Amino acid sequence: MDLLTKLTDSFQQAFPAETPGQQTPLLICSPGRVNLIGEHTDYNEGFVLPAAIDKAIYLAVGPRSDNELHFIAHDLNKTFQGSLTDLTPTHTWADYLLGVVAQFRQAGHQFSGFNCVFGGTIPMGSGLSSSAALENGVGFALNELFQLGIDRIALVRLSQRAENEFVGAKVGIMDMFASMMGKADHVIKLDCRSLDYTYAPLQMNGISIVLCDSKVKHSLVTSEYNTRRAECEAGVRFLQTFYPEIRSLRDVTMPMLDQHLRDTEPLIYRRCAYVVQENQRLLDGVAALEADDIDTFGQLMYGSHEGLSHWYEVSCPELDILVDIAREQPGVLGARMMGGGFGGCTINLVREEALEDFTKLITEQYKAQTGKDTYLHVCKIQDGTNVIS
Repeated sequence: MDLLTKLTDSFQQAFPAETPGQQTPLLICSPGRVNLIGEHTDYNEGFVLPAAIDKAIYLAVGPRSDNELHFIAHDLNKTFQGSLTDLTPTHTWADYLLGVVAQFRQAGHQFSGFNCVFGGTIPMGSGLSSSAALENGVGFALNELFQLGIDRIALVRLSQRAENEFVGAKVGIMDMFASMMGKADHVIKLDCRSLDYTYAPLQMNGISIVLCDSKVKHSLVTSEYNTRRAECEAGVRFLQTFYPEIRSLRDVTMPMLDQHLRDTEPLIYRRCAYVVQENQRLLDGVAALEADDIDTFGQLMYGSHEGLSHWYEVSCPELDILVDIAREQPGVLGARMMGGGFGGCTINLVREEALEDFTKLITEQYKAQTGKDTYLHVCKIQDGTNVIS
Protein backbone atom coordinates (compact mmCIF):
# COMPACT_ATOMS: atom_id res chain seq x y z
CA MET A 1 0.00 0.00 0.00
CA ASP A 2 1.52 3.35 -1.01
CA LEU A 3 1.90 6.24 1.40
CA LEU A 4 -0.98 8.32 0.01
CA THR A 5 -3.37 5.39 0.42
CA LYS A 6 -2.16 4.85 3.99
CA LEU A 7 -2.61 8.52 4.84
CA THR A 8 -6.08 8.61 3.30
CA ASP A 9 -7.15 5.44 5.13
CA SER A 10 -5.73 6.77 8.39
CA PHE A 11 -7.59 10.06 7.91
CA GLN A 12 -10.92 8.37 7.20
CA GLN A 13 -10.57 5.99 10.14
CA ALA A 14 -9.54 8.74 12.58
CA PHE A 15 -12.12 11.30 11.49
CA PRO A 16 -15.22 9.42 10.25
CA ALA A 17 -17.62 12.17 11.38
CA GLU A 18 -15.70 14.70 9.32
CA THR A 19 -15.61 12.55 6.16
CA PRO A 20 -19.23 11.51 5.51
CA GLY A 21 -19.41 8.83 2.87
CA GLN A 22 -15.67 8.31 3.32
CA GLN A 23 -14.80 11.24 1.06
CA THR A 24 -11.16 11.63 0.15
CA PRO A 25 -9.42 14.41 2.09
CA LEU A 26 -7.46 17.14 0.35
CA LEU A 27 -4.01 15.70 -0.46
CA ILE A 28 -0.92 17.91 -0.54
CA CYS A 29 2.65 17.13 -1.65
CA SER A 30 5.32 19.42 -0.19
CA PRO A 31 8.86 18.55 -1.32
CA GLY A 32 12.24 18.67 0.34
CA ARG A 33 15.07 20.53 -1.35
CA VAL A 34 18.67 20.33 -2.43
CA ASN A 35 21.03 23.24 -3.06
CA LEU A 36 23.20 22.73 -6.14
CA ILE A 37 25.68 25.52 -5.40
CA GLY A 38 25.86 28.64 -3.22
CA GLU A 39 26.47 27.64 0.40
CA HIS A 40 26.74 30.13 3.30
CA THR A 41 25.93 32.90 0.83
CA ASP A 42 22.33 33.43 2.00
CA TYR A 43 23.10 35.35 5.19
CA ASN A 44 25.60 37.46 3.24
CA GLU A 45 22.82 38.67 0.92
CA GLY A 46 24.17 36.58 -1.93
CA PHE A 47 22.71 33.99 -4.29
CA VAL A 48 21.64 30.37 -3.84
CA LEU A 49 20.65 27.74 -6.41
CA PRO A 50 18.20 25.26 -4.83
CA ALA A 51 15.61 22.91 -6.31
CA ALA A 52 12.63 20.95 -5.02
CA ILE A 53 13.07 17.17 -5.10
CA ASP A 54 10.95 14.02 -5.15
CA LYS A 55 11.47 13.34 -1.43
CA ALA A 56 8.48 15.00 0.19
CA ILE A 57 6.04 15.44 3.04
CA TYR A 58 2.48 14.35 2.15
CA LEU A 59 -0.56 15.66 4.00
CA ALA A 60 -4.21 14.57 4.10
CA VAL A 61 -6.28 17.46 5.45
CA GLY A 62 -9.93 18.36 5.98
CA PRO A 63 -11.88 21.13 7.71
CA ARG A 64 -13.68 20.74 11.03
CA SER A 65 -16.90 22.37 12.17
CA ASP A 66 -15.32 23.53 15.44
CA ASN A 67 -12.06 25.24 16.51
CA GLU A 68 -10.19 22.05 17.33
CA LEU A 69 -6.91 20.98 15.73
CA HIS A 70 -6.30 17.24 15.35
CA PHE A 71 -2.94 16.12 13.94
CA ILE A 72 -1.56 12.63 13.31
CA ALA A 73 2.14 12.12 12.57
CA HIS A 74 1.83 8.86 10.63
CA ASP A 75 5.55 8.02 10.58
CA LEU A 76 5.93 8.66 14.32
CA ASN A 77 2.58 7.03 15.22
CA LYS A 78 1.83 10.05 17.41
CA THR A 79 -1.21 12.31 17.75
CA PHE A 80 -1.88 15.86 18.89
CA GLN A 81 -5.11 17.62 19.84
CA GLY A 82 -5.32 21.35 20.39
CA SER A 83 -7.41 24.41 19.64
CA LEU A 84 -7.26 27.62 17.66
CA THR A 85 -7.84 29.41 20.96
CA ASP A 86 -4.60 28.12 22.54
CA LEU A 87 -1.68 28.38 20.12
CA THR A 88 1.36 28.05 22.38
CA PRO A 89 4.56 26.11 21.69
CA THR A 90 4.63 22.48 22.88
CA HIS A 91 8.34 21.90 22.09
CA THR A 92 7.31 18.80 20.09
CA TRP A 93 6.82 17.99 16.40
CA ALA A 94 3.38 19.61 16.59
CA ASP A 95 5.00 23.07 16.72
CA TYR A 96 5.82 22.92 12.99
CA LEU A 97 2.08 22.83 12.31
CA LEU A 98 0.94 25.05 15.17
CA GLY A 99 3.47 27.73 14.25
CA VAL A 100 2.00 28.07 10.77
CA VAL A 101 -1.54 28.23 12.17
CA ALA A 102 -0.41 30.93 14.61
CA GLN A 103 1.16 33.00 11.84
CA PHE A 104 -2.00 32.78 9.75
CA ARG A 105 -4.07 33.96 12.71
CA GLN A 106 -1.65 36.81 13.45
CA ALA A 107 -1.97 37.89 9.82
CA GLY A 108 -5.73 38.19 10.30
CA HIS A 109 -6.89 35.11 8.37
CA GLN A 110 -10.07 33.51 9.72
CA PHE A 111 -10.80 29.77 9.47
CA SER A 112 -12.14 26.86 11.47
CA GLY A 113 -10.23 23.98 12.98
CA PHE A 114 -8.94 21.17 10.78
CA ASN A 115 -7.72 17.59 10.79
CA CYS A 116 -4.35 16.60 9.35
CA VAL A 117 -2.56 13.29 8.84
CA PHE A 118 0.97 13.55 7.43
CA GLY A 119 3.92 11.35 6.57
CA GLY A 120 6.88 11.55 4.28
CA THR A 121 9.70 10.13 2.20
CA ILE A 122 12.38 12.65 3.26
CA PRO A 123 15.15 10.73 5.06
CA MET A 124 15.42 11.90 8.68
CA GLY A 125 18.48 13.99 9.49
CA SER A 126 19.56 14.20 5.86
CA GLY A 127 19.53 17.98 5.60
CA LEU A 128 16.77 18.02 2.97
CA SER A 129 14.57 20.42 4.94
CA SER A 130 11.70 18.23 6.09
CA SER A 131 10.60 20.97 8.53
CA ALA A 132 10.28 23.56 5.76
CA ALA A 133 8.35 21.05 3.65
CA LEU A 134 5.91 20.38 6.50
CA GLU A 135 5.40 24.07 7.24
CA ASN A 136 4.80 24.83 3.57
CA GLY A 137 2.40 21.91 3.30
CA VAL A 138 0.31 23.11 6.24
CA GLY A 139 0.18 26.68 4.95
CA PHE A 140 -0.67 25.57 1.43
CA ALA A 141 -3.40 23.29 2.79
CA LEU A 142 -4.98 26.07 4.87
CA ASN A 143 -4.92 28.39 1.85
CA GLU A 144 -6.66 25.75 -0.30
CA LEU A 145 -9.12 24.47 2.31
CA PHE A 146 -10.41 27.89 3.31
CA GLN A 147 -9.84 29.76 0.03
CA LEU A 148 -7.76 32.46 1.70
CA GLY A 149 -6.22 33.79 -1.53
CA ILE A 150 -2.62 34.02 -0.26
CA ASP A 151 0.09 34.03 -2.95
CA ARG A 152 3.03 31.62 -2.82
CA ILE A 153 5.67 34.17 -1.80
CA ALA A 154 3.51 35.27 1.14
CA LEU A 155 3.09 31.60 2.12
CA VAL A 156 6.88 31.21 2.07
CA ARG A 157 7.29 34.18 4.42
CA LEU A 158 4.62 32.80 6.78
CA SER A 159 6.48 29.46 6.91
CA GLN A 160 9.76 31.17 7.69
CA ARG A 161 8.21 33.27 10.47
CA ALA A 162 6.61 30.14 11.93
CA GLU A 163 10.03 28.51 12.27
CA ASN A 164 11.81 31.69 13.40
CA GLU A 165 9.27 32.88 15.95
CA PHE A 166 7.27 29.80 17.05
CA VAL A 167 9.71 26.90 16.69
CA GLY A 168 12.62 29.17 17.58
CA ALA A 169 15.05 28.26 14.76
CA LYS A 170 16.58 31.34 13.09
CA VAL A 171 16.68 29.81 9.62
CA GLY A 172 16.97 31.72 6.35
CA ILE A 173 14.35 31.70 3.66
CA MET A 174 16.01 29.38 1.12
CA ASP A 175 14.53 26.09 2.36
CA MET A 176 10.93 27.29 2.38
CA PHE A 177 11.38 29.14 -0.91
CA ALA A 178 12.79 26.11 -2.74
CA SER A 179 10.13 23.76 -1.41
CA MET A 180 7.26 26.08 -2.35
CA MET A 181 8.56 27.58 -5.61
CA GLY A 182 10.33 24.57 -7.16
CA LYS A 183 9.85 23.79 -10.85
CA ALA A 184 10.47 20.42 -12.51
CA ASP A 185 13.71 20.27 -14.53
CA HIS A 186 14.84 23.67 -13.20
CA VAL A 187 16.86 25.15 -10.38
CA ILE A 188 15.96 28.47 -8.75
CA LYS A 189 18.45 31.32 -8.88
CA LEU A 190 17.37 33.17 -5.75
CA ASP A 191 18.69 36.59 -4.77
CA CYS A 192 18.68 36.44 -0.96
CA ARG A 193 18.77 40.25 -0.70
CA SER A 194 15.70 41.08 -2.79
CA LEU A 195 13.99 37.66 -3.13
CA ASP A 196 14.03 38.21 -6.90
CA TYR A 197 14.28 34.84 -8.59
CA THR A 198 14.57 33.23 -11.98
CA TYR A 199 14.52 29.61 -13.12
CA ALA A 200 17.51 28.06 -14.83
CA PRO A 201 17.10 24.83 -16.83
CA LEU A 202 18.75 21.72 -15.45
CA GLN A 203 18.59 19.09 -18.15
CA MET A 204 19.07 15.89 -16.18
CA ASN A 205 18.43 13.41 -18.98
CA GLY A 206 20.72 10.51 -18.14
CA ILE A 207 22.05 12.21 -14.98
CA SER A 208 21.03 11.55 -11.38
CA ILE A 209 21.33 13.75 -8.31
CA VAL A 210 22.78 11.46 -5.63
CA LEU A 211 23.11 12.41 -1.98
CA CYS A 212 25.73 10.54 0.05
CA ASP A 213 24.97 10.75 3.75
CA SER A 214 28.12 10.78 5.86
CA LYS A 215 26.04 9.72 8.90
CA VAL A 216 28.13 12.23 10.83
CA LYS A 217 26.97 15.33 12.68
CA HIS A 218 29.67 17.12 14.64
CA SER A 219 28.75 19.36 17.57
CA LEU A 220 30.72 22.20 15.98
CA VAL A 221 27.95 23.13 13.57
CA THR A 222 26.05 25.73 15.64
CA SER A 223 29.01 27.49 17.26
CA GLU A 224 31.08 27.55 14.06
CA TYR A 225 28.10 28.76 12.01
CA ASN A 226 27.74 31.73 14.35
CA THR A 227 31.50 32.33 14.20
CA ARG A 228 31.48 32.37 10.39
CA ARG A 229 28.66 34.90 10.35
CA ALA A 230 30.61 37.09 12.77
CA GLU A 231 33.80 36.79 10.67
CA CYS A 232 31.94 37.85 7.52
CA GLU A 233 30.37 40.79 9.34
CA ALA A 234 33.78 41.82 10.69
CA GLY A 235 35.14 41.85 7.15
CA VAL A 236 32.29 44.05 5.97
CA ARG A 237 32.78 46.52 8.85
CA PHE A 238 36.50 46.77 8.09
CA LEU A 239 35.91 47.38 4.38
CA GLN A 240 33.23 49.97 5.11
CA THR A 241 35.96 52.29 6.40
CA PHE A 242 37.25 52.40 2.81
CA TYR A 243 33.94 51.85 0.96
CA PRO A 244 31.02 53.32 2.97
CA GLU A 245 28.52 52.17 0.34
CA ILE A 246 29.13 48.48 1.10
CA ARG A 247 26.20 46.79 2.86
CA SER A 248 27.26 43.12 2.81
CA LEU A 249 29.73 40.78 1.14
CA ARG A 250 27.35 40.86 -1.84
CA ASP A 251 28.84 44.31 -2.61
CA VAL A 252 32.50 43.28 -2.19
CA THR A 253 34.97 42.36 -4.95
CA MET A 254 38.19 40.36 -4.81
CA PRO A 255 40.35 43.43 -5.60
CA MET A 256 38.88 45.12 -2.49
CA LEU A 257 39.78 42.09 -0.35
CA ASP A 258 43.23 41.73 -1.90
CA GLN A 259 44.07 45.37 -1.27
CA HIS A 260 42.77 45.78 2.27
CA LEU A 261 42.45 42.38 3.99
CA ARG A 262 44.78 39.79 2.48
CA ASP A 263 47.93 40.83 4.36
CA THR A 264 46.41 42.45 7.45
CA GLU A 265 43.64 39.96 8.37
CA PRO A 266 44.39 36.64 6.63
CA LEU A 267 41.68 34.63 8.41
CA ILE A 268 38.93 37.20 7.74
CA TYR A 269 40.27 37.48 4.18
CA ARG A 270 39.79 33.74 3.55
CA ARG A 271 36.25 33.76 4.91
CA CYS A 272 35.19 36.77 2.86
CA ALA A 273 37.02 35.60 -0.26
CA TYR A 274 35.14 32.29 -0.17
CA VAL A 275 31.77 34.07 -0.15
CA VAL A 276 32.72 36.49 -2.93
CA GLN A 277 34.06 33.62 -5.05
CA GLU A 278 31.06 31.39 -4.32
CA ASN A 279 28.65 34.04 -5.56
CA GLN A 280 30.64 34.25 -8.79
CA ARG A 281 30.74 30.45 -9.09
CA LEU A 282 26.96 30.41 -8.83
CA LEU A 283 26.54 33.04 -11.55
CA ASP A 284 29.00 31.13 -13.75
CA GLY A 285 27.08 27.94 -12.98
CA VAL A 286 23.77 29.45 -14.09
CA ALA A 287 25.42 30.57 -17.35
CA ALA A 288 26.72 27.03 -17.86
CA LEU A 289 23.26 25.52 -17.31
CA GLU A 290 21.70 27.98 -19.72
CA ALA A 291 24.30 26.86 -22.28
CA ASP A 292 23.47 23.19 -21.50
CA ASP A 293 27.06 22.73 -20.27
CA ILE A 294 26.61 20.36 -17.34
CA ASP A 295 30.32 19.41 -17.35
CA THR A 296 31.39 22.96 -16.53
CA PHE A 297 28.70 23.16 -13.87
CA GLY A 298 30.08 19.98 -12.27
CA GLN A 299 33.58 21.45 -12.11
CA LEU A 300 32.17 24.52 -10.37
CA MET A 301 30.64 22.20 -7.75
CA TYR A 302 34.10 20.79 -7.05
CA GLY A 303 35.38 24.37 -6.75
CA SER A 304 32.61 25.11 -4.27
CA HIS A 305 33.69 22.20 -2.09
CA GLU A 306 37.33 23.26 -2.18
CA GLY A 307 36.28 26.71 -1.00
CA LEU A 308 34.05 25.34 1.75
CA SER A 309 36.75 22.96 2.95
CA HIS A 310 39.92 25.07 2.74
CA TRP A 311 38.80 28.72 2.74
CA TYR A 312 35.60 28.71 4.80
CA GLU A 313 36.62 25.60 6.79
CA VAL A 314 33.16 24.17 7.42
CA SER A 315 33.76 20.68 6.01
CA CYS A 316 35.03 17.68 7.96
CA PRO A 317 37.21 14.65 7.11
CA GLU A 318 34.19 12.47 6.26
CA LEU A 319 32.74 14.96 3.77
CA ASP A 320 36.15 15.53 2.18
CA ILE A 321 36.61 11.76 1.80
CA LEU A 322 33.21 11.39 0.09
CA VAL A 323 34.08 14.16 -2.39
CA ASP A 324 37.58 12.74 -3.01
CA ILE A 325 36.14 9.29 -3.75
CA ALA A 326 33.52 10.77 -6.09
CA ARG A 327 36.13 12.82 -7.95
CA GLU A 328 37.97 9.63 -8.95
CA GLN A 329 34.90 7.82 -10.28
CA PRO A 330 34.12 7.84 -14.01
CA GLY A 331 30.70 9.26 -14.71
CA VAL A 332 30.67 11.67 -11.74
CA LEU A 333 30.34 15.21 -13.09
CA GLY A 334 30.58 17.12 -9.82
CA ALA A 335 30.35 16.75 -6.04
CA ARG A 336 30.43 18.96 -2.96
CA MET A 337 29.28 19.10 0.63
CA MET A 338 25.77 20.51 1.06
CA GLY A 339 24.38 22.46 3.99
CA GLY A 340 25.90 24.08 7.05
CA GLY A 341 28.82 21.66 7.24
CA PHE A 342 30.66 19.47 9.77
CA GLY A 343 28.58 16.48 8.66
CA GLY A 344 25.46 15.70 6.68
CA CYS A 345 25.43 14.92 2.97
CA THR A 346 27.41 15.49 -0.18
CA ILE A 347 25.51 16.18 -3.40
CA ASN A 348 26.76 14.45 -6.55
CA LEU A 349 25.84 14.59 -10.24
CA VAL A 350 26.24 11.05 -11.59
CA ARG A 351 25.61 9.69 -15.08
CA GLU A 352 22.95 7.00 -14.82
CA GLU A 353 25.07 4.34 -16.52
CA ALA A 354 27.71 4.88 -13.81
CA LEU A 355 25.27 4.89 -10.90
CA GLU A 356 25.58 1.20 -9.96
CA ASP A 357 29.39 1.27 -9.93
CA PHE A 358 29.39 4.61 -8.09
CA THR A 359 27.10 3.22 -5.39
CA LYS A 360 29.28 0.13 -4.89
CA LEU A 361 32.60 1.95 -4.89
CA ILE A 362 31.68 4.87 -2.67
CA THR A 363 30.01 2.56 -0.15
CA GLU A 364 33.02 0.26 0.02
CA GLN A 365 35.71 2.94 0.01
CA TYR A 366 33.98 5.19 2.56
CA LYS A 367 33.64 2.22 4.91
CA ALA A 368 37.28 1.28 4.38
CA GLN A 369 38.55 4.81 5.04
CA THR A 370 36.27 5.84 7.92
CA GLY A 371 34.81 2.66 9.39
CA LYS A 372 31.36 4.20 8.80
CA ASP A 373 28.51 3.36 6.47
CA THR A 374 27.12 5.85 3.96
CA TYR A 375 23.56 5.85 2.68
CA LEU A 376 22.73 7.05 -0.81
CA HIS A 377 19.54 8.84 -1.87
CA VAL A 378 18.82 9.31 -5.57
CA CYS A 379 16.69 12.39 -6.25
CA LYS A 380 14.75 13.91 -9.13
CA ILE A 381 13.83 17.58 -9.43
CA GLN A 382 10.11 18.24 -9.26
CA ASP A 383 7.54 21.00 -8.86
CA GLY A 384 7.08 22.76 -5.53
CA THR A 385 4.24 22.36 -3.03
CA ASN A 386 1.03 21.34 -4.81
CA VAL A 387 -2.36 19.66 -4.59
CA ILE A 388 -2.44 16.00 -5.59
CA SER A 389 -5.51 15.51 -7.78
